[in-house]
Amino acid sequence: MRVLRRALYLLLVLLLIGGGVVLYYIANPNLPQAGQPQRVHYLKQWGEEARQTYYYTPQGTQVKGLRYDWFTALEQPFSRERFATPEYLSRFGFLTDPQQTATALNPGNLPVGFARHEDDETGAQFLDITCAACHTGELRHNGQAIRIDGGAALHSLASTVPTLRGGSFGQALGMSMAFTYYNPVKFKRFAQTVLRDDYEQDHAQLREDFKAVLDRLLGTAFNDWHRGLYPTEEGFGRTDAFGRIANSVFGDAIDSSNYRVANAPVSYPQVWDIWKFDWVQWNGSAMQPMARNIGEALGVGATLHLFDESGAPLPETERYPSSVRLHDLYTLEETLKQLKPPTWPEAILGPVDIDLASQGRALFSENCAYCHAPDPIPRDQRLAPDRDPEWRMRIIPTRIIGTDPTTADNIADHRFDIRKLDWDKAQLSKLDVNLIGSDLDEVDLGSISSAKGLAYVTAYVENRAYQDASIRGGERARMDGYGLPIGVQEKRGYKARPLHGIWATPPFLHNGSVPNLFQLLSPVPERSKQFWVGSFEFDPEHVGFATDKFPGGFLFDTSITGNSNRGHEFRDGCRQNGVIGRALAPEERWALIEYLKVMGDPQLESQLQAVEGKPWSAGPNCQG
Repeated sequence: MRVLRRALYLLLVLLLIGGGVVLYYIANPNLPQAGQPQRVHYLKQWGEEARQTYYYTPQGTQVKGLRYDWFTALEQPFSRERFATPEYLSRFGFLTDPQQTATALNPGNLPVGFARHEDDETGAQFLDITCAACHTGELRHNGQAIRIDGGAALHSLASTVPTLRGGSFGQALGMSMAFTYYNPVKFKRFAQTVLRDDYEQDHAQLREDFKAVLDRLLGTAFNDWHRGLYPTEEGFGRTDAFGRIANSVFGDAIDSSNYRVANAPVSYPQVWDIWKFDWVQWNGSAMQPMARNIGEALGVGATLHLFDESGAPLPETERYPSSVRLHDLYTLEETLKQLKPPTWPEAILGPVDIDLASQGRALFSENCAYCHAPDPIPRDQRLAPDRDPEWRMRIIPTRIIGTDPTTADNIADHRFDIRKLDWDKAQLSKLDVNLIGSDLDEVDLGSISSAKGLAYVTAYVENRAYQDASIRGGERARMDGYGLPIGVQEKRGYKARPLHGIWATPPFLHNGSVPNLFQLLSPVPERSKQFWVGSFEFDPEHVGFATDKFPGGFLFDTSITGNSNRGHEFRDGCRQNGVIGRALAPEERWALIEYLKVMGDPQLESQLQAVEGKPWSAGPNCQG
């Protein structure tokens, strides 16, 4: 009996030690020592007022109900240092400026994309993560930082699944809140900071409210972990955006049976010129700007009410209220129309070789322009006649482009049961939803695709938001974006886009699986099978981020599902299995890269010399 008791004591001690080790690594994430650049250089993409509007205009999202002043008062788990200090948040990849100070738009002096919004009913002020958090980039070279407004973020925002290596913002935030709640000394300091003179009367209510948010954060982490929803780690600069939106809307808001494995992380696409595109999203599935932005807000954390406390659908007159902010979303969309692509900063990254770039322009016409050159649509053929220009985006089937198909396949194949909403098709037919290539009669509400399901949910949410804001008629059509309907098309492919400013958006391909432009123009066997992600250090020669191992970095492994680096390949032989062009000699790759640095910069493009190029060729098709 004594031996058994000792064995049990030993087992308990080992479990406590093991649990302590796990807790320590989860609460003390393995992050890069980012360091502050000497200076942040802003390119002439737009004015300062537009930049600040983009950075800090809220869109109606919430981090599980986290209040803005709670976030700014929160401490790190093993320190009295504030969680929201620019120095700490920059280690997750969020963008700050050593010269920035608190402003009316950014009272907490937080990174780009961390905004504040006030609830119209309660007056509570919530932390709002905006589109700028994910669509603003930065490159660093020789101690200087170059801000890329509208570019691809390199942060670790999305991951909710706890890992021993840590490194994700959501995981670290949850642990800081847990250490605050369960440590009375920490919580007292926190409550006194938040409540000030009202501490004595309100601290008990604050503790209750704080626990509710903590429970939501931990509940999400447990749900995502035990269901195995996100098996492919996202790391820095990626998230499975469509998968997370679908799980939020169909799983969280409707029924837990609708959770689907999301194993296809994608990079954050650049958003300059996006207002000119006929179709948006990586797979070209969305048309209307307002619906696209509402869907994004719902995925990031905007609230949505569909059912009562018993789980029954709310009456039609009470259903679909949300926290999305129509006027702010419209302001963001209109502000982005001012955004220009970034131009290569020669003073920081080095001069462009004009002779080489001139050769590269001819090579671009031969090898790249067919898919990537802007293709203005005549007015009588546009989706939106008043949009000028409107660019046709080619959507290349995965069987041709050959890049990792997991994202496109998941969007095409996942199905959801939304019958709990008690919809009928007569109601759906009255919504401003346009199904391209299919018909409402074919839609099965017990097994609806993610794109169609999101279109109809978004349509109801949009209608309710406009109704509550008393917006109708011409004003609504203008805010929707050119009076466009909520268009949906479902293609198993990826959208090619113009390459102005592409040099500023590494890593490349939709899933970020190719670290630099030189490798993107190379045969697949010459591409890195593994490389490290998370460093902002820029390589202006190969045009990509530094990929050597560094403390706190994330190892990108192209052998993992969703991470393949194949396809979009230039190699001699048959144009099949992702081979889209002839093999490019190394000197041709360098010339193309030099031209991509120049593209979209009128000053540098005017210096290019005329070089005769070869016509584009479809190449040999060896099928059969």
